[in-house]
Amino acid sequence: MSLIRYFACLLTLLSVLPCSAQSMKNIKGDDERFKADILVVVAHPDDEGAVTPYLARAIYDLHKRVAVIYTTHGNSGANNYGRERAGALADIREIEAREACARMGIKNVWFLDGKDTASQNVLNSLANWGHGANLEKLVELIRLTRPDVIITSLPGVFIGENHGDHQATGVLATEAFDLAGNPVVFPSQLAGASEHREIYLENLQAWQVKKIYYFPDASDEKQFSGMGPAYSIKEVSPSQKKPYWRIALDAATIHLTQYPGDIERIQKMSDAEVEKMMSDPDAAWWTEPETLVFGKSYYSSKATDGVFANLEGEPNRCMGLTAKVQLSSAATTVKLGGPWGFYQSFREAHCLSALRVVDPPEIAVMAGAQVYVPLTIVHAGGQALKLQLRVEAPKGWKVTSGEGEIALPAEAISEVRVEIETPTLSATELKANGPQEIVVHALVAGASVGDVKLRVQLRPHALPQ
Repeated sequence: MSLIRYFACLLTLLSVLPCSAQSMKNIKGDDERFKADILVVVAHPDDEGAVTPYLARAIYDLHKRVAVIYTTHGNSGANNYGRERAGALADIREIEAREACARMGIKNVWFLDGKDTASQNVLNSLANWGHGANLEKLVELIRLTRPDVIITSLPGVFIGENHGDHQATGVLATEAFDLAGNPVVFPSQLAGASEHREIYLENLQAWQVKKIYYFPDASDEKQFSGMGPAYSIKEVSPSQKKPYWRIALDAATIHLTQYPGDIERIQKMSDAEVEKMMSDPDAAWWTEPETLVFGKSYYSSKATDGVFANLEGEPNRCMGLTAKVQLSSAATTVKLGGPWGFYQSFREAHCLSALRVVDPPEIAVMAGAQVYVPLTIVHAGGQALKLQLRVEAPKGWKVTSGEGEIALPAEAISEVRVEIETPTLSATELKANGPQEIVVHALVAGASVGDVKLRVQLRPHALPQ
């Protein structure tokens, strides 16, 4: 055998034998620097403060990792500390937010690109935000941080909750909860192994969050008692040797653009004076106890179970997003539309039937401003119809639009609204008056097809409806 043929045979033999000298290839996993146990999703810098007493407990004494996502930069908010507005204010508020989170030991903070929208209407916020693009980004961040629990704003209209951005954040977080674990949603985020310098495909993995909780911003937070786990803000942290509210307050004092007067006053108080203030229900920054409103759990769980209970087990049947097709109706009906109608469909689609719903529906508006009652009319058989609207409004309130006979085209659903001008009242009168009720009576050919009620609280200040 020639020398050349000998070496050729030797190389062939070696190529089929296992090579003990070759090292095992190491496939990298997820970047653990960004793993979160709790993902807090809020609208504006300073909104995280609504849940910082519980976060202090989770971080310092339960040793949980927390990340925060702000859906806007807060550029249309107030600056009560300096003169900056718009983009400059957004930059300052982002600095404040990162520093406030850092005081709580939270390092991983992101901002989406929602535009701070001065309205109470969740639909206005979603429209102004670029809903789809920000939902995609939120799903991406959930897949990056892989949280067990999301805590976010309560999606609903309550007296006291007067910002559509808060509600839109709860909507977005709920949608992302249902979508992040679905491998056919935003699939480019999940594309597998690729070239080292791939710039489009992200190589993340689908991730199912286990629970979602909401925090309310209503004037009456006692109405949510028993709707989720409750934690004392006055309890002393074993590791920090101070009450959880104190830890939260130390972080909140960073937000000078929003509350300079309150913060500067508190910073001049003695510890005893601050504690006395926090013991006053009318002056305290947080409710005792702090209740997290249970949204839903991927696995079977009771509303009042602890936040980190039941993170595995038997999956619930009603978890994913469900579509609802509008079928032809046999009768003409009328119901409250706008944000209230949206939330009715939203709760059904996202398996949130246990969330509290106020009956009759309510809202707070500024005295002297217009209040509108949006109506959704479902046509019998999709036929054209003539609708008669009669409005009962409180004394001194003036119906400016929508009352009388309305001709509606042949369609399945029509949207109309009644507009009412509210009176300008003094601070004393506003304090003395409670919520008042508007009733819209709908008739077809003299027969009632439904009444719609809306309870309205007039206030000195409120965002436009």
